[in-house]
Amino acid sequence: MTSNISARPRRSVLYMPGSNARALEKGRSLPADGLILDMEDSVAPEAKAEARAEIKAALDHGGYGTREIGVRTNAFDTEWGDDDVTAVASMACHAVVLPKVETKEMVLHAVDLIEKAGAPDTMAIWCMMETPLAILNAKEIAFAHPRVGCFIMGTSDLAKDLKCRHTPDRLPFLYSLEACILAARAAGISILDGVHLDLTDDEGFRASCEQGRDLGMDGKTLIHPKTIGAANEVFAPSANEVAWAQKIIDAHAEAAAAGKGLVVVDGKLIENLHVEEAKQLLSLSDAIAKNDASNGE
Repeated sequence: MTSNISARPRRSVLYMPGSNARALEKGRSLPADGLILDMEDSVAPEAKAEARAEIKAALDHGGYGTREIGVRTNAFDTEWGDDDVTAVASMACHAVVLPKVETKEMVLHAVDLIEKAGAPDTMAIWCMMETPLAILNAKEIAFAHPRVGCFIMGTSDLAKDLKCRHTPDRLPFLYSLEACILAARAAGISILDGVHLDLTDDEGFRASCEQGRDLGMDGKTLIHPKTIGAANEVFAPSANEVAWAQKIIDAHAEAAAAGKGLVVVDGKLIENLHVEEAKQLLSLSDAIAKNDASNGE
């Protein structure tokens, strides 16, 4: 499978409570690449039906620009799960965000529900990887169906089940993160890092973003708008990276035109794989620029 680095930017994806009309309105003006309108953790049991209706009304109204919209349903083992997924199938969003996905069969059940409800072919399923069994089954989940478009790490729930701690280096999560990155890249889908819970810890948040980027994540899931800017900055190619990518592409093209098979730029051997990576990086940079212009950043 090929990398999806040239796909739409997912540097910052913000959770927003679906039962909060004010929050849903604010989402139209935030510089996040994506929003996850939530029916699950941020919504009290007595407000579940209200959240479903509020989200549908907000999406019908529109105004979210180029922001990618996912709607997180309740889990299948709750009384709301099946009805939530069926309802999202007819909403004006890009993805159904399934919590606590653990098996291929859960993905296929969601696919069956949305297709029976008439979901468009473009509607994706984003799988939240937040239990030990999910991590162990990452490969089968990633390859479960062509609609699977993204993994989202649910590190808060995972920490609870693993009985591990949220340490600054996130060492307790590294195996889980890497297992899901491997599965996602093998299947050619995106992967988003888990949230950073301490909103007073700006330095720790940035370090978490940088670690996720270095591991290979496409972006970060967020719980507060104030963290959008840092996530956007960390997960975007830097000016130096863009300049180097262009330099590689130009040098390779010049060498090819001269019939040369070997390219050396600033003492570094450049192969075809480096040129492909450079083109993907420029494509992502261009997509980010268009996103930011559309979203008013």
